[in-house]
Amino acid sequence: MFRSRYSVFNSLIVGDAPLVIARGGVSGLFPDSSYEAYTMAMETSLPNVMCWCDVQLTKDGVGICFPDLKLDNASDINVHYKNNKSEYLVNRVLIQGWFFVDYNFNDLAPVTLRQGVYIRTEKFDGTKYRILTVQDVANQVKAPGLWLNIQHDNFFTQHNLSMRSYIISLSRNVLINYISSPEVTFLTNIVTRFNPRVTKLVFRFLGHDDVEPSINQTYGSLLNNLTFIKTFASGILVPKSYIWPVDNSHYLQPYTSLVLDAHREGLEIFASQFANDVHFPYNFSYDPTSEYLSFIDNGVFSVDGVLSDFPVTASATIVIDDDCFAHLNKNDKPREKFLIITSEGASGDYPGCTDMAYTKAVSDGADVLDCPVQMTKDGIPFCLGSINLVDKTTILQSPFSNITNTDPVLNIITGIFTFNLNWDEIKSLKPAISSPWSGFGLYRNPKAINDGNFVSLVDFLIYAKSATTLSGVMIRIEKADYLANQGFGVIAAVVEALRNTGYNNQTSKKVMIQSKDSSILKEFKKRSYELVYMIDRNIRDIESATISEIKSFASSVILTKNSVFRSEDEFLVGKTDVVKKLQSSNVSVYVQRFNNEFVSQAWDFLSDSSVEINNYIVGAGIDGVITDFPRTAATYRRNRCLGYKHRSLYFSPVETGGLLQFMSRQSLPPAEPPSPILTESDVVEPPLPPVAKITPASNADASPTAQSSVVAGVLTCCLTILLADLS
Repeated sequence: MFRSRYSVFNSLIVGDAPLVIARGGVSGLFPDSSYEAYTMAMETSLPNVMCWCDVQLTKDGVGICFPDLKLDNASDINVHYKNNKSEYLVNRVLIQGWFFVDYNFNDLAPVTLRQGVYIRTEKFDGTKYRILTVQDVANQVKAPGLWLNIQHDNFFTQHNLSMRSYIISLSRNVLINYISSPEVTFLTNIVTRFNPRVTKLVFRFLGHDDVEPSINQTYGSLLNNLTFIKTFASGILVPKSYIWPVDNSHYLQPYTSLVLDAHREGLEIFASQFANDVHFPYNFSYDPTSEYLSFIDNGVFSVDGVLSDFPVTASATIVIDDDCFAHLNKNDKPREKFLIITSEGASGDYPGCTDMAYTKAVSDGADVLDCPVQMTKDGIPFCLGSINLVDKTTILQSPFSNITNTDPVLNIITGIFTFNLNWDEIKSLKPAISSPWSGFGLYRNPKAINDGNFVSLVDFLIYAKSATTLSGVMIRIEKADYLANQGFGVIAAVVEALRNTGYNNQTSKKVMIQSKDSSILKEFKKRSYELVYMIDRNIRDIESATISEIKSFASSVILTKNSVFRSEDEFLVGKTDVVKKLQSSNVSVYVQRFNNEFVSQAWDFLSDSSVEINNYIVGAGIDGVITDFPRTAATYRRNRCLGYKHRSLYFSPVETGGLLQFMSRQSLPPAEPPSPILTESDVVEPPLPPVAKITPASNADASPTAQSSVVAGVLTCCLTILLADLS
């Protein structure tokens, strides 16, 4: 059960689960306060979800649900009334725009809603999304709970419109559960007109330094007078940073005492500004579920509700009586059976393929650690996600920056290759964290941008063998033909490392060999490893003969996400039969690559990484995920709601093509050329060339065998310390 919102001093008692408040419905996807946004919130949220309505008044006194005092940002008012822009003082600030107070309700009949946040899709902007009155939301949408927010009573009063009279009149016909406002005078004027058992009044805090317009005090100063607020409100609504402050580097600071202070005064406390598509504090690794849990499941306090643009995520996190994600323990058994395979370790939190990324991945609950193998100049195999050191290290800021060259075979213009440096030289470099979505301003854990040490393949295997929670390792081998022409036998180096670390004589850890080259996998056919063929292109189908050919050299495949659920313009448009066909031939299917950053996901997944994972596990039945964020997948796999026979909608797969029905014809995603069908000729390759004979390095100690033995001995000590820290 959830910790109560009715705390007395420092003791916590059992109470109700926090409320989910849908700000304008699912406003993270559909236009705010549209019929579709509200109905989707009701379909995908808790049964008692509160539908939030920002109330505005028209010139003739009609109450409207709309997110702003002005119409221009979230509607097409400028199309219909091009020259009607006005200028008014709003809380002492002169603002220009199209204001509700200039229009009668009938004047707004042709105006349609549109998405007001530029990073969100505009595909739902169109003629069908009309402005709704408050009565529409209550009577047509039939919201289970109604929360009215009165943001600008003072402004409407200046224009001879009485929000007080409107709200009191409305309450005679409409059940209002909550009324919030950032204006003290408005709440004090209505407090005696509402029964707190039916309608609760909530004082809304704005920024610390913002000035409350009716009593001319900053909200920061009012925060120190909760006893006064208790005289006219039963609760407070605060920005989430009031509870968990964030520093200028976008990391969490220690939580404040505000929740406990409010509960001590007998006030409920609600947190606002939750959205899945914002720049999260780095502590949450772009996982919105993790953020919600910090407000409701931190062992000290729980807020009484959250105001969210994506109520599906809040609902799945909270879930009355089920505790889907709340109060999970790392030792809780998985509710779904699938492998969690890392992509360069926990590369969403630390530079990939470093000791810190691997240690974090094990701690986070990964099943299989991966190592993309590269070769050094002195023949040492080690783990790194690219053959080009420019991609994953700080080599351009090192003394080796002057040895860049171009390689047309690898299609690399600026390259310093791993085999250009020996192992000691590579270890002198610093790793660099990858931020694949930096073009959207989404960076990964800047404090750890260069943390960790590079790991040789031997080091990696020793560590993985000692990590009792791991079920196996996956070794990725690419460009073996290219390396052979350079004089490096990467396959022989991998075989030797596995033999020297005892993986040929044990059964506790599974060994997976992954490659997109069938010729590489065929070199391992006689060994008892799981051979994994990576199909790195999007395909729409696969021929039976192709599956038969794949089975001749592999028992598993890796597919792209688009090869399972087809998408166009980031909207799901269909589902392929590729997974079904492969699994019916006893070929396991893993899918890559799962990221937490919302821009990596189709709009259908509501910017929620757990919703996306759920769709591939429950909706497609895949055998495993390859992810930069193993903690998110492990948390999803343990959530209790997956164990129930009848699952809520937020744990059901999304309907492919389901969002297209809400678009106008002109807004539909443009048809893209169909992905190809994978044929037998696509997977058949010639044998690998022999390793070219090239004069070895002059240092006698630089042979692969000698170096591996030395490194293995040193790392045994280091790994013992690492494992002790992990324990």
